[in-house]
Amino acid sequence: MDRLYMRHSTDKQTNLRQKHHLEPYLASGAPAYEDPATSSRLHPLKRPGFQRLLDEAAVSDVVRLADAARLFRSVQDVLDVRDVLRRRGLHLRIASGAWAGMDLTSEDPMTKLFVTMLAGVLEFQRDMISENTKDGVAAARNAGKVLGRPARLSPEEAAAVVTAYQDDGAAVKALAREYDVDPKVIRRVLDSVGARGVPEGLDELLGESDGEESPEPEAPAAADPVVSIDVPGLLSEHLQNSKDAAVRAALRDGRTIRRGQGYSLRVAAPLSVHQAALDACTALAVDGASPAGRKAYRVYADRVDAAPAARGMTAGTALSA
Repeated sequence: MDRLYMRHSTDKQTNLRQKHHLEPYLASGAPAYEDPATSSRLHPLKRPGFQRLLDEAAVSDVVRLADAARLFRSVQDVLDVRDVLRRRGLHLRIASGAWAGMDLTSEDPMTKLFVTMLAGVLEFQRDMISENTKDGVAAARNAGKVLGRPARLSPEEAAAVVTAYQDDGAAVKALAREYDVDPKVIRRVLDSVGARGVPEGLDELLGESDGEESPEPEAPAAADPVVSIDVPGLLSEHLQNSKDAAVRAALRDGRTIRRGQGYSLRVAAPLSVHQAALDACTALAVDGASPAGRKAYRVYADRVDAAPAARGMTAGTALSA
């Protein structure tokens, strides 16, 4: 029995080209398994659609792909998937490219050699694409082009929010409704300029003042501590083109932390810089964004929100999952 697997990387892409290559099998009623808006950085054996295919496949079934890049990213991906399919008695065939016509799970020496060689070429092609993309981004930046997604609030809107809060006494939630954003966005704008002072409602929690003047903060750093937070790799890549120079500088000084097939960037920076970085990633959290992007945003947001509760942190204290 044929089982078809398809994947595309972003919501702006479709499976039309893949369906064209697999059209005879789709017409015959072969079941199709998809991983829409799924990055190739996620290991094939961890993708929900491909996992479902493996769960439902029986011995001697044939897994068919439109092209190798839909499933593989590296030599290790090829070897891992090939080993799992071979042990389950499944076959793997690819409709286009140099792999076409081969059963990639075959055990004969020539097939094993050819698979390894082609996997190396595939990994080389992806590395070249990545390098060319970085060169293009650098060239665009040097030419003065503004890159990256826009912030939720423009500088003029952010200034208006601060004025409305300080001068008119507007509430955070009311401002959030007015600008159609999450209240967290408003709070971060206010905190970035120190507009909120003490948390709302703190006077009621602590009781009335005893008449003594409140002591001044010992140092400005107490209001904006330097904290070390692990930024998910997907977000760190998105932030490479941030308009905020402080965010870009913090990322350049970050340390890569490998986590299985993925990675995080451990960034030591003032809390306000992490908040600005999170604001710049808001587009990844909206409806329609990729599941991986939404998850990465939630993880980073939780870490940033947890940081103020530990204002005594040093730069060496990391917030990570």
